[in-house]
Amino acid sequence: MRFGVVRFPGSCDEADALAACRRVGEAEILWHGDRDLRGVDAVVIPGGFSYGDYLRVGAIARFSPVMESVTAFAGDGGPVLGICNGFQVLCEAGLLPGALLPNVGLRFLCRQLDVEVLDAGTAFTRACPPGDVLSIPAKHQAGRYHAPDEPRVVFRYAHDGNPNGSSNDIAGVANEAGNVVGLMPHPEHAVDALTGSTDGLKLFESALALART
Repeated sequence: MRFGVVRFPGSCDEADALAACRRVGEAEILWHGDRDLRGVDAVVIPGGFSYGDYLRVGAIARFSPVMESVTAFAGDGGPVLGICNGFQVLCEAGLLPGALLPNVGLRFLCRQLDVEVLDAGTAFTRACPPGDVLSIPAKHQAGRYHAPDEPRVVFRYAHDGNPNGSSNDIAGVANEAGNVVGLMPHPEHAVDALTGSTDGLKLFESALALART
């Protein structure tokens, strides 16, 4: 299993995402200006501040050459995970429905959250039973999810822990096929017991399980 982790100017969580992927398989960095995905089996678009969040979060990154290939890869059924800023990029690129708006209160937040798995049938939740509650940190200023239509909801903030005002407590969604998943919390920061939780590892293990089927 080989993961490719995209690096944009302004990415700041690609190293942690790379380390998380390497706990279950091989992984390498994919440069935003390169269209070659190097034959990876799954793509992770990490968190950070791509292009300094200029214009609108994720709005410039979606035009990067690598996103042309990620779009084609996803269209062929390839698994793609967008974390925080990566979720924003996927929404801007039209690979996921909806948009991420500024948090209620317009302030950056950073805290550990409980996130419930509502859909265990996606490429990144196969290792999670439905109703599983994951302890995963979140850190963002524009994480308020909004969609005009009912999306395929994968994760929901649990125990009345919605930190940003997202519609229906939505923390993450998938495309109709279930191979593209985006979420605001950071599973790559919850893969080692020393950080207080290993729950995030289940998302990366899910992609490995998919590759083995």
